[in-house]
Amino acid sequence: MSATSQTTTSHTTTSQTGVPSLRGRIGCDVRSGHYAVPHRYRLHLSLSCPDCLSIAITHSLLDLDDVLPVTLLPAVPDGPGAGYTALRPLYEASSHQHPGPAAAPVLSDGWTGRIVSTHAPDILRDLARQFGGDGLDLYPHHARNEIEAVARLCERNINEAAQHAGRLGIDSADHETALGTLLGALDSLEQRLADRDHLLGGELTAADVQLWVTLVQLDTVHRWHLDAAAVHRIADHPRLWSYARRLAAHPAFGSHLDLDGIARRHHARCQGQEAAGAAVQIVDWTASSAAALRSGRR
Repeated sequence: MSATSQTTTSHTTTSQTGVPSLRGRIGCDVRSGHYAVPHRYRLHLSLSCPDCLSIAITHSLLDLDDVLPVTLLPAVPDGPGAGYTALRPLYEASSHQHPGPAAAPVLSDGWTGRIVSTHAPDILRDLARQFGGDGLDLYPHHARNEIEAVARLCERNINEAAQHAGRLGIDSADHETALGTLLGALDSLEQRLADRDHLLGGELTAADVQLWVTLVQLDTVHRWHLDAAAVHRIADHPRLWSYARRLAAHPAFGSHLDLDGIARRHHARCQGQEAAGAAVQIVDWTASSAAALRSGRR
């Protein structure tokens, strides 16, 4: 449990989606309040949510089952404003009359009954740096800038571009621009994987977690709103999708893949029009996740 001491007082910020976030940090200084100690904290996750899926994978890669327990939530929120009724007491204890939904992910503190953080990037870093111990280093110091760059690429050039392309008609110039941004990002990743097993080299890092979850979203969510021609161009990156299949067969990745939950969450939230590309699936995620479950039992 290394790393330097961090500020741990929780505060509220507003995310890019407009939802208020509670952002505390786990430090290593006993005097700081939230310090790393086994069994004190709990994760509350819904595997249909991409942020929660990233956290669940990281939790498994770091083998934290005996250190930091996880409570799994339903795929579709059951509370007001796309929140969870079960999380509302934690939110109210942490932020009086909290203005947003009681959303996942949540890292809670069992000693105080309050939320430490709902901000996925901070939670991911604190799991790796404060609880990761001497095992897999998902945030190696020399690669931290690259990991951040991959996260930005995934969010802006894949997720946001795919969403934008899916909202626009195929005859729109803006559609082709957004699709070009998406394909350019996939092209760069395809080239990067030409001479390596993982995104930053020989070892798994947080960049692989980020990219894999992004590819899952692209194939299981964004694909529904793209035409068949666009999906064919997206699928024409054999190294990238082979990489996705290989990681899906890894127990820490595929065993957390709730395809039915992702579909139910998507259809509960989405008001867009489905396109012809919806019928064209790039990866057989069901077979890959089943292989991961079998591997995990050995």
